[in-house]
Amino acid sequence: MSHSTKRAVRRLAVAFGVATLPLSAQAQSSGATGTADLQRGAYLTHAADCQACHSRPNGPAYAGGRAFVLPMGTLYSPNITPDRDTGIGRYTDDEWVRMLRGGIARDGKHLYPAMPYDAYAKMSRDDALAIKAYLFSLAPVHAAVPADHMKFPYNYRILMVGWNLLNYSGKEFTPDASKPAAWNRGAYLVEALGHCQECHTPRTFSQGLDSAKAFGGAEQQGWLAYNISGDPDHGVGHWTDDALEHYLASGEAPGHGPASGPMAEAVEDSLRYLTPADIHAMVVYLRGIAPQPDGPDAVGAQAGSDAQRAATVNGLGYHVFQQACAGCHLPNGQGRQSAWAALGGSHSTGDPDGGNLVQVLGHGTQIETPQGLMFMHSFTRSYTDEELAAVGNYVVAQFGGRQGHITPEQIRHVRSAPPEAPPAKSGS
Repeated sequence: MSHSTKRAVRRLAVAFGVATLPLSAQAQSSGATGTADLQRGAYLTHAADCQACHSRPNGPAYAGGRAFVLPMGTLYSPNITPDRDTGIGRYTDDEWVRMLRGGIARDGKHLYPAMPYDAYAKMSRDDALAIKAYLFSLAPVHAAVPADHMKFPYNYRILMVGWNLLNYSGKEFTPDASKPAAWNRGAYLVEALGHCQECHTPRTFSQGLDSAKAFGGAEQQGWLAYNISGDPDHGVGHWTDDALEHYLASGEAPGHGPASGPMAEAVEDSLRYLTPADIHAMVVYLRGIAPQPDGPDAVGAQAGSDAQRAATVNGLGYHVFQQACAGCHLPNGQGRQSAWAALGGSHSTGDPDGGNLVQVLGHGTQIETPQGLMFMHSFTRSYTDEELAAVGNYVVAQFGGRQGHITPEQIRHVRSAPPEAPPAKSGS
C-alpha cells in the first residue's frame, strides 16, 4: 500500500473508530478482498469522515477514546479497529449495518445520536459494508476506551428509543429522478456520508435536527458551524462555485479566508480526499438549499474602512497585532507565503461576536495542506485577556470591516476551558 493510500486510510471524523484484521479475516466477514474493493471502502470511509472522532489526540488511528463533552455528560468514541476484544472485530455484516444505520450496537444497546446514524441510515447497505471491509483490512489495535459519564437521566440508553421516535426516519437515500445526476450524488454525499447537517443545522428541544432551518448554522462545542445555505447575506450565496469547491477541497479560498477548528479538521480528514467531481456535486446540491437568514453576516473580500482603520491604529489591538500576528498574516491580512494565513473575507474575522476567532486565539488551529502543516498556536500563555480581546476586535475591524464586540470575559472563558473536541457527530 502506497504512503498516500495509507494517509487516505488514516483520516476521518464521525462515527466509528477503527483498526483492522488481516485480509483473510476481512474476506470471511464480507467477501470484498480485491484491491479495488478496499480502495472503494477507503474512499467511502473518508467521505463518511470517520477518523477524527475515533482517534484521540496523538493516539492510534481509529482506536477511539476521544472525549466529547456535551451538556448531558461526556462520551468517548469507541475503538473501531478490528480488534476482537476492544474493537469491532466480532461484528457480522448484519450487526454492522444495524449499528451504522440503525444506532444499535452488537450487544443490543442503543447508541447516543452523537453517532450520526440518523444520517448514515441514508447510506446504501453496499457502501456500509464496503466501509466495514476497509476497516477490517486495517491492523487491530487493542485499546479499551473510558466509560461514558452521562448525567441522569441521560445515562439510561433506553431513552434513545424515544429520541428515535421523534427524530429518526431510517429511510435509505432514494435518487430524485427530476434532478440531474450531479445533484443526486451531491445529496448523497452531503446528507448521508458527509452528514453536514449534524454540524450546520440547529437542534430542536429534543436535540434532533431542525429541518425548518436546515444548514442555517449552529454552535458546536464553542465553535460556530456557519450558515452554508444559499443566503447571500448570511450563507454562501455570494460565493462563486469555484471558490466554494476550492474551499471544500483545500480549506481555503481567495477572498474568503481559511478553514479553522472543526471545519479545518473536516477538510483535512475527509473532504480533501474526495474527487473533484464529488466536490462539484456537493456544491451543486448546496446551491439548491433554501436560503436561511440566520447567523452572523457573511463577508466578501473586503478590508476595514478608512475610519475603522483610523480608530484601531495605535490602539492596544493594533500593537498586539504588529507584535504577534503581522509576521505571518501581514499588515494587510494577505498572508505571508501561504493562502491559509490570509484573513480578509473570512467569516470568522467578520463576525463581530468573534466566537470562532476567540477559539483560535485560545486554542489554536491547524490543517494539513499540500504545502505541509499550517499551524497557529494558542496565544493565551503570552498575552492577557484584555490584549487578546483587543487584537480580536482589531482583526474584526481591519479585515472584516465591522466593529467587534469581543470581551476579556470571552477570552477568560476559553482560557479556563480545555480544548474542545470536534462537534459530536460521532460517538458511542
